[in-house]
Amino acid sequence: MGLVTQLQQKLGYLSELFQDMGSVAVGFSAGVDSTLLLAVAHGVLGDSAVAFTAISPFFPEREREQARLFCQRSEIRQVEVPVDPWEIPGVSQNPPNRCYLCKRHLLSQFLNIARREGLAWVCEGSNLDDLEEDRPGLRAVAELGIRSPLREVGLTKAEIRQLSRQLGLPTWDKPSYACLASRFAYGEPIAKEELSMVDRGEKLLMDLGFRQVRVRVHGRLARVEVLPEAVEQAAALRETIVPALKALGFAYVTLDLEGFRTGSMHETLNRRV
Repeated sequence: MGLVTQLQQKLGYLSELFQDMGSVAVGFSAGVDSTLLLAVAHGVLGDSAVAFTAISPFFPEREREQARLFCQRSEIRQVEVPVDPWEIPGVSQNPPNRCYLCKRHLLSQFLNIARREGLAWVCEGSNLDDLEEDRPGLRAVAELGIRSPLREVGLTKAEIRQLSRQLGLPTWDKPSYACLASRFAYGEPIAKEELSMVDRGEKLLMDLGFRQVRVRVHGRLARVEVLPEAVEQAAALRETIVPALKALGFAYVTLDLEGFRTGSMHETLNRRV
């Protein structure tokens, strides 16, 4: 079977899955995965597919606005769910299972609202590749009975991007994203002011032309990650980047020569010194 035919077959399976589900609440962050998930769900179910978007200091305002704009343009009903991470026991202390604690709290809220709305299922946008990575949040997904349609039909990240491009979705080439809490070294408390520093720092780097960026926090040090092929460009702009990040409140600024990689904060876990 050709790759195009196989991809269309998976899209067909995804549509059939939503048809069988009848009505869904889709966890929507405006990322690559959740945008395709929502678009297909709405295409199949119409008003019986509703976007649920978390409103939290852990998520940048720019992502929130993109989520709103997509729903408005696509005429999809959106429910915004306020989340205060500091009310979730243990999260602000940033333990290694922080993502699990936060995800379980958020998805539990989604489930409660979905029941009140009369929606049969809550869905989230993890894909087949996520099973190969350390994703503590998937434990919460399994425990609460949340559906993962993209994984259920076997879609990989590359296939999701390809389908998104075919469907004309604006996110087909959008860089991968994770919540701002993932920028903090495990065990270091997460403060609202530092979250804002990270958000503004990453916006600054994106305004300079870097598409995939992270500003990782280690105490008062900012560790900047850009794509490996952009490391030399970032180094050349150090006289712009360093004072700008220091102006936000960081005492030290360093450039990670290894470049951007997903979950780099996990590298310190279980490492012997």
